Amino acid sequence: MSPLRIAVIIGSTREGRAGDRVARWFVDQAERHDDLAVTVVDLTEYEFPASYPAEPTASIKAFVREVGQADAFVVVTPEYNHSFPAALKQAIDYAYDEWQAKPVGFVSYGCRSTGLHAVDQLRTVFTALHAMTVRDHVGIDLLGGEPTPLCTDELRRDTRVLLDQLRWWGLALRDGRAARPYVS
Repeated sequence: MSPLRIAVIIGSTREGRAGDRVARWFVDQAERHDDLAVTVVDLTEYEFPASYPAEPTASIKAFVREVGQADAFVVVTPEYNHSFPAALKQAIDYAYDEWQAKPVGFVSYGCRSTGLHAVDQLRTVFTALHAMTVRDHVGIDLLGGEPTPLCTDELRRDTRVLLDQLRWWGLALRDGRAARPYVS
């Protein structure tokens, strides 16, 4: 069986963001599993137009192609004002069919809430796109700027649970799409 292709999407494009460090940590954990093929999709590497909808540029087409090739997703997102970044919403909106019948997991970060408000809102968005969001997520409190060593074991355990759920749903939905294409 071929490895499950997981796209880890870094949802913040702000200068000085923590998302790239959080994503690197998560990818390091995920790459320890031989049955997963992990790709990082960093939104800073794509040029999305200021207005939507717009004619698909080469950059937008490349992003949509990455989404289409993945079997499952992990969205790494901060929480900004009890929500997720506008750049992430814009990127999500440029793909549609590519999200369908695929699982989405979340790694969120923030102060105190660990990004839970952003995850709650993203669940609604991905449900509207016919994606399956997994129950558990990894939430990181960055009150001091970095996760504390005391929470590292808990974060690793949360990551294992997330990856187990993502793997189960990813394989089941990949088999399902192969047997019977999804129609919305």
